[in-house]
Amino acid sequence: MASGPATVEREDVRLLQRLNRLAHMLEHMGTSNTDVERILRQVIESARELLPAEAVFIYLHTPLPGAGDTFIQGKGPIPSREQAFAPEGSGFQALSEEKPRHQPQGPHTLTWMPLRGREQSLGLLGVLWHKDVHPTPEHMLILESFVHLATLALRQTDRGHPEPGPARKRDELERLHRAGLLISSRLRLEDTLEAILQMALEVTGARYGILRLVDPEGENLIAKALAGERLSRPAVESLPINSTSITGWVAKHRRPLRVDDVRLPPWSRLYYPLDYDLEMRSELTVPLIGANGRLEGVINLESPRVAAFSEEDSHLLQALATQAVIAIQEARLLDALQDIAWRVLTEPLDRVLRHLVQRAQELLNVADAAIWLLQGDALALKAHTTFPPTHRIPVEGTYLGRAVRTRQPVLVPLPDPDLKDPCRAWVEERGWRTGLVVPLLTGEPKEPVGAFSVYATDERHFQSSDWDKKVLAILAHYAALAVHNERRQAALQAAQEQRAVAETFAAMGDVAANILHHLNNKVGTIPVRVEGLQEKYQDVLEEDPYMARTLEAIQESAREALQDVRDSLALLRPIRPGPVPLHACVQDALATVKIPPAVRVHISGLDALPPVLAGKESLTFVFTNLLQNAMEAMGGEGEIHIWGEEGPEDVWVHVRDSGPGIPAHLHERIFDFATSRRRHHAGHKLGFGLWWVKTLMSRLGGEVRVESRPSEGTTFHLRLPRATLADGPQPNGSTAKT
Repeated sequence: MASGPATVEREDVRLLQRLNRLAHMLEHMGTSNTDVERILRQVIESARELLPAEAVFIYLHTPLPGAGDTFIQGKGPIPSREQAFAPEGSGFQALSEEKPRHQPQGPHTLTWMPLRGREQSLGLLGVLWHKDVHPTPEHMLILESFVHLATLALRQTDRGHPEPGPARKRDELERLHRAGLLISSRLRLEDTLEAILQMALEVTGARYGILRLVDPEGENLIAKALAGERLSRPAVESLPINSTSITGWVAKHRRPLRVDDVRLPPWSRLYYPLDYDLEMRSELTVPLIGANGRLEGVINLESPRVAAFSEEDSHLLQALATQAVIAIQEARLLDALQDIAWRVLTEPLDRVLRHLVQRAQELLNVADAAIWLLQGDALALKAHTTFPPTHRIPVEGTYLGRAVRTRQPVLVPLPDPDLKDPCRAWVEERGWRTGLVVPLLTGEPKEPVGAFSVYATDERHFQSSDWDKKVLAILAHYAALAVHNERRQAALQAAQEQRAVAETFAAMGDVAANILHHLNNKVGTIPVRVEGLQEKYQDVLEEDPYMARTLEAIQESAREALQDVRDSLALLRPIRPGPVPLHACVQDALATVKIPPAVRVHISGLDALPPVLAGKESLTFVFTNLLQNAMEAMGGEGEIHIWGEEGPEDVWVHVRDSGPGIPAHLHERIFDFATSRRRHHAGHKLGFGLWWVKTLMSRLGGEVRVESRPSEGTTFHLRLPRATLADGPQPNGSTAKT
């Protein structure tokens, strides 16, 4: 048969006539099932006449009373109703995906079109095309028009549920408002879930219900709350998130579903009982989805009556589900914060930070999380979920550094083409598409100490709401508190150790002072006795020069011993700190120590430093010991540099030598009592060397640190408290610099 423009025009006219007729029927149809059946039969007859189809048919989920659930025009290898709704078939896939599905049927092509109401799957429209005919876009456009008309007709069956009047709507709103208040008033997650389910039964009039939450792996639904009368054997086993159950189908596709009769296919093959001893007929199921798109769980309501739930019930349950998700998220956050607060006070920093990244991953439904601490001009990785360990990120030129510098949250697409990212390969491997970073701020004013970052594989994960930013900012605040607490604990421990040293030193000083006092009394008699011998036996000594020299040597040694005893007693006495100029102490130490000609000492900036709070004799002794230590390390040849710098509360002095350096494993041991003794140095008085330095610095309220590498010399860093006006006048009569 020839075809041309006239033929095409006639077909278009026929199509318009059919569509116009169907529209007229819809406009004047009543609510009876007979009217609906008549339109459905007219739809499939018109589709078969206007399309190159062997057969057109409709299968409904719920039969029309008096009309059945199957309407067919034409012949051919048409699949049965059970095959159409089989979960593994193309018909069910079309329903699940809400789009047409094509499948081969021998020499034919079979097309499935889903019929869906507002909140309910209504059935399937199928087309068995002529042999070797493949549907064109024009064919599908015509078919979609008929599907739309059939759906409009089927929606008329919902008129059996009367539209709610103003009074009922007010009642529904009041119930939803009361439900929100009751739900949000619960503190524990378990109480919140039970309140949600009870209110779901109340607002919809359901008899039974179960609430399931997604497990941490995101693969199964776990029963958390159950409600209903005479439940004897409730089915509370975990359900997979897939299409093998009605609940799993809703979770997988994340949209509500209303089933008028679970006995009918395809739901009869998917129905999973709420209770093994109760018979249910209708079901209403809605997903719980957070603002960031995370699936939290599913609420499933059931009734022993057919078509017990209306479209309005579905809307009410969805509104309640929105409130429920907020309450669940808040309850989880409160539970997490209670746990974290206790950990901050009782656990070490590393464990607290590891727990925080795990909590962030759970609360925000992200792929990975990490905490970074600021170290100089870089951020060091301190806790992570799956991040590569021992990693450092520069502050400059990175999105992590931007959050630290601006003290504001940073949302960044990944990988960021505008910033250098040492982790680019790792980011691409993990499939991250977006990252959220907030700074760790501590102290007042808020100073950055690090950053908290989370990563998602969804490009829009953090863009749908501010909930993620708020939660991460709260977790970052606790991370900053943990860092601050660790530092305070370290300072407290140092203060306790300093006090213990002072108490030990005081006790030891009392004993040593008593010994030295007796020694002073005994040695003090030697010069007197020598003078007596020299006067009494002057003639003998003139005749015996050796004896005369010996007595003079004994007398001189006794005097030197007395001076050493007096100096040591001065160090053992309580220190009365006051403003002391550093440059004066260094100059006194240089005058005491005999500097070899081959040793050059360079001093810079000490006279410009403010006075420190110390004891002059003790501080001079510290520098004396350090100079002696430096000259011994250099073998009497080299350079010593002494310089300082001031801070808001402290003053630092640095003493560096050009000696061979100290191995890293000895950096702390050199201050030990046994390791640091130098009995062969007269300048060390009691002979305790660097142990004296550390002890005296601790007594002065300061500290000493060593920095050294083999063959690169050694630097001692001394920190001393800065003197203030309240500390009194300086030794020269001036006032301490503030």
